[in-house]
Amino acid sequence: MATFPKNFIWGAATSSFQIEGATNTDGRGPSIWDTFCNTPGKVANGDTGEVANDHYNLFKSDIGLMKDIGLKGYRFSFSWSRMFPEGTGRREERGFDFYDRLIDEVLAAGIEPIATLYHWDLPQALQDNGGWSSREILKPFQDYSAAVAERFGDRVKKFTPINEPWVVAWLGHGIGIHAPGIKDRKTAWSVAHHTVLAHALSAQAMRSVRSDLLIGPVLNQANFVVDDHNDSNQVHAANMLDAIQNRFWMDAFFNGKYPEIIMDQFAEELQHAIKDGDLELAKVKSDFLGINYYFDNRVGPPIDGQNPWHTLSSHYGLNIDETPKGELTDMGWPLNSEGLGNLCLRWHKEFGDRLPPIFITENGVAYDDDVNSQGTVADLRRIEYIRTHLLSIASAIEKGAPVGGYYHWSLMDNFEWALGYEKRFGIVHVDFETQKRTLKDSALWYKGVIANNGLDL
Repeated sequence: MATFPKNFIWGAATSSFQIEGATNTDGRGPSIWDTFCNTPGKVANGDTGEVANDHYNLFKSDIGLMKDIGLKGYRFSFSWSRMFPEGTGRREERGFDFYDRLIDEVLAAGIEPIATLYHWDLPQALQDNGGWSSREILKPFQDYSAAVAERFGDRVKKFTPINEPWVVAWLGHGIGIHAPGIKDRKTAWSVAHHTVLAHALSAQAMRSVRSDLLIGPVLNQANFVVDDHNDSNQVHAANMLDAIQNRFWMDAFFNGKYPEIIMDQFAEELQHAIKDGDLELAKVKSDFLGINYYFDNRVGPPIDGQNPWHTLSSHYGLNIDETPKGELTDMGWPLNSEGLGNLCLRWHKEFGDRLPPIFITENGVAYDDDVNSQGTVADLRRIEYIRTHLLSIASAIEKGAPVGGYYHWSLMDNFEWALGYEKRFGIVHVDFETQKRTLKDSALWYKGVIANNGLDL
């Protein structure tokens, strides 16, 4: 029997660009993802976020679905360019008004909101000025953070400045498969450092407006598991990959430094971005730690008969393979439910009393289960995915990890970035032509889990 704390937050998550649509409505300015979508060959099938789930117009009925499922928490993100079309300066009050209506509706449904300020949709005007690769981004993000806290901090009490800064740096600027599509390792290191500074400055700015806000990072994390612990090349590669994806931000926020293995290898590329006082600033108070978890990474030799997996290891000069073994999801990702609990326990053991409460701010799976002839969606594989990951969390809690909530990714099928509408992560099925929503069997199952606080897993 799984045991969860009495006030455990059972939630779901979305992001603005992936569901809102209405990209040309009420004065919203273009973001880098609008530009990326409109660049031929960047997004599968030429898909765009122009309509997406039309959540901008359908948010009330979508929140009604959240209430039907029994969600206790909802993680959403603001569209920066909906409130500041050029990213700074001129305000668009119709954008602020939309989020007033959204937040009020969420609260009226008895659901606690947690808001992300930046989920990858940078205003294009700021990108034209250098974007995340320039320190010029810091002041606009600081001002935006203060404006958000001032307008919404009376009702929203939990904020995270930047979703998955590793993705911002490495997928957006290292290998360029995400907007803005830049492929340059030195630039990616600068972006990584600037996300650290931006997080700290955002937290400062929001707390200067309201001292009662709870603010923490949301980091996409994974364990790097070697095939052979006696192979020094594999062990080194796993330590390097762990430092780049996990410890870079954890060490910065909790210890005010970057991992030595990174500074030894990449100091020349990273050092140019670091100014005096930066790392002292980075060590900012975290009221919680958000972990986004999907799978662990295998580190080992190539697997005979398989094409090398899409990996960043060669980008870092590492001569290893990360092709996963075993059953894969529709994303080609392995199933490693035990890894989620292992991560929570790792940070509990490493930071002890310094570790704030952990929230699993994203966890989910892509399976292409469609509406059947009975009008239902029998997504049994998703149910099993969620169940095993929740059991992993429960085991970690039993061993002392301070996990306080779980936000399933995603509430609804949505625009899945460079993959367009090909992959479905939602517990609510969306027909993107008619905008009809259908609760999948996983949503109905999750409703029961919430009602019983996880006891029947």
